Amino acid sequence: MSRPEPAAVVELPRRRGPATAAFVALRPRQWTKNLLLFAGIVFAAKVGDASRWLDAVTAFVAYCAATSAAYLVNDVRDASHDRTHPVKRARPIARGELAPRTAYILAAMLLVVALALVVPLGWPSVVFLAAFLLLQAAYTLQLKHIVLIDVMTISGLFVLRAAAGAAGVHVRISPWLLLCTALLALFLALAKRRGELVLVGADATPGRPVLEGYSLALVDQLVSVVAASTVIAYSLYTFTARDSKALMVTIPFVVFGVFRYLLLIHRQNLGEEPEEVLLRDVPILVCLAAWAVCAGVLLLVT
Repeated sequence: MSRPEPAAVVELPRRRGPATAAFVALRPRQWTKNLLLFAGIVFAAKVGDASRWLDAVTAFVAYCAATSAAYLVNDVRDASHDRTHPVKRARPIARGELAPRTAYILAAMLLVVALALVVPLGWPSVVFLAAFLLLQAAYTLQLKHIVLIDVMTISGLFVLRAAAGAAGVHVRISPWLLLCTALLALFLALAKRRGELVLVGADATPGRPVLEGYSLALVDQLVSVVAASTVIAYSLYTFTARDSKALMVTIPFVVFGVFRYLLLIHRQNLGEEPEEVLLRDVPILVCLAAWAVCAGVLLLVT
């Protein structure tokens, strides 16, 4: 009788030290979302104003601290669920590398830092930060469990970032840009839900409860609607821009970026981690860089 094959040994990642675990728990890759705070200074064509850049950077750092605080609280609350997830189980709190009490203390310290940074920017900035934190708390505690409201809340958080960036440098931001921000964020949030649904279906992995209210067919329809709306809204913004209608030249970059992301989430089932796609896919990175350069030049010369 032949002997049974020995079971495969799965080597777990080496445990991280306290400092490394704390830094990873801050999710620094997610800070890329806060780059949206620079939209105000860029689209107001104030890129040559050094004092406004200082304010914009201050707001960016404040929101990085605020979002990291929110992630710490979220990960403490979701630790038991994260331990059953093939990706999220590597988070420091889920692995027991960072104690919940330590996470809460660190979150409180980050909130104090965020508030201290925005106070000199004026009361509108304080109000926007408070609104951001309240909406983030509502999402963590309840809204992320409600179908459709979850993705709409994520979209609202991005709109608050854009508006806060403009308030921080004391410029007016176009309502069309806020609409484009809302739609693009909604597009990415729906793509993330699609990625989670694919992962749950492929690996029989326990997913977040809200996924029970979604289906691939529904999410694909919603993604298509929002993708088209995003392109239309951006096009209308360039048509109606008071300062420069030359921005119409940048429409192909937006169309390609949306199409490329759709290609990735359908062919490679990507999308569960939008920041990974945006940071690693070369065509999207090139497209973003080309759009930024083109838009920046047009805003400066027109």
